[in-house]
Amino acid sequence: LAQQRLLIKGGKVVNDDCSVVADVYVEDGVVQQVGPNLNPEPSTGLVVLDATNKLVIPGGIDTHTHMQFPFMGSRSKDDFYTGTKAAIAGGTTMIIDFAIPQKGCSLIEAFDTWKSWADPKVCCDYSLHVAVTWWSNKVKEEMKTLVQNKGVNSFKMFMAYKDVYMVNDEELYAAFSCCKELGAVAQVHAENGELIAQGAKKMLAMGITGPEGHELCRPEEVEAEATQRAITIANAVNCPLFVVHVMSKSAAKVISNARREGKMVYGEPIAASLGTDGTNYWNKDWAHAAAYVMGPPLRPDPSTPGFLMSLLANDDLSVTGTDNCTFDICQKALGKDDFTKIPNGVNGVEDRMSVIWEKGVYSGKMDENRFVAVTSTNAAKIFNLYPKKGRIAVGSDADIVIWDPNATRTISAKTHHQANNFNIFEGMVCHGVPVATVSRGKVVYEGGAFNVIAGEGKYVSRPPFPPYVYKRVRQREQV
Repeated sequence: LAQQRLLIKGGKVVNDDCSVVADVYVEDGVVQQVGPNLNPEPSTGLVVLDATNKLVIPGGIDTHTHMQFPFMGSRSKDDFYTGTKAAIAGGTTMIIDFAIPQKGCSLIEAFDTWKSWADPKVCCDYSLHVAVTWWSNKVKEEMKTLVQNKGVNSFKMFMAYKDVYMVNDEELYAAFSCCKELGAVAQVHAENGELIAQGAKKMLAMGITGPEGHELCRPEEVEAEATQRAITIANAVNCPLFVVHVMSKSAAKVISNARREGKMVYGEPIAASLGTDGTNYWNKDWAHAAAYVMGPPLRPDPSTPGFLMSLLANDDLSVTGTDNCTFDICQKALGKDDFTKIPNGVNGVEDRMSVIWEKGVYSGKMDENRFVAVTSTNAAKIFNLYPKKGRIAVGSDADIVIWDPNATRTISAKTHHQANNFNIFEGMVCHGVPVATVSRGKVVYEGGAFNVIAGEGKYVSRPPFPPYVYKRVRQREQV
């Protein structure tokens, strides 16, 4: 099938470092020209998109999703088809999901399993982080194989979910050391799993069984303490650290302070922590409250989202994901009488870009260039996808979104494309709407209509030693 030849006319091309009014010409899935008044020949068979008075931005990269994830006795509703379809409707053209082995199981087998789920279904490009849930020489060897042969350059360690995924400090030290040797980025889910386990017992003993118990047993300091500990251990081995789903002011402050001390740490707030808060856990309607349950929890301090957005705007926090892991009302009801059994997870993959534009750009906290940095470019740099992804320039992949900063939309479960029957941003009016999404040079979404086939997306390999992260590591080694 011949690739579409595409001309995007009259828009303002926005990259993380500058904005310029220019046309963009695309052929064979790659940007061929960027400049004023382009007239590519022949004009026959040329698809033209008019972007007058609109922004032309790099497609979003969601650094954190869990599609069709088997978790807590259930499986997340969005599979790799509905999840990536919803992503492109929201202006995201690449997701990075997680392959998560059970303790004692093979990392490579987990990677192959997730890839076999994704390949036939994805509507946009994707990549995979791999979780390290236990430690042995076999794990170390498999990490090496994944980096050298499978295009993986990031590994996630859980400091929570005791007896399921959690690793201890000694294992963290070993895993971080291995990441650094291999040129990978270490990621952590930062919460003190021991304190959570004790706190949950205490809440249940007091007769607190509802969704509010979830937040009460994992308060902010439990997240802040683990974040501090992870940064300390990573710094001891000179390994770059990426803290996933930053949910609280206190954890964000820990990251901010560490960055100011020159430590190599990147924080990832998510659409949920930037767009809503944990007061929902006390809602009288159990189903409503349970829908917001995720780990780490949303915080009941209603000034948290604004605080996190301010830190994101000034580079104390670096990138945004969603931790998209959707469970419907029936699945959540597994924990009707015990909050520890409510499957953890919320939506976000479709709404992330609009929520960040609304709360970040429209509110005046960040400009359009910083928006591109935190939704796409920084992720591409950290995970070594740049400049193929995260930029509109000659030679870059044609993953492009035409963004209308003046249009509005109201988020609702009735109209979203996700497989879930609940949306945590229900009723939020967002300024900033994707009008058209281009993936690999093909217009896959335009004006509310899809033009996409399952499996059209591709797995993207990520080479080790991303320069954006590892230039400093190498220099520090020498010094």
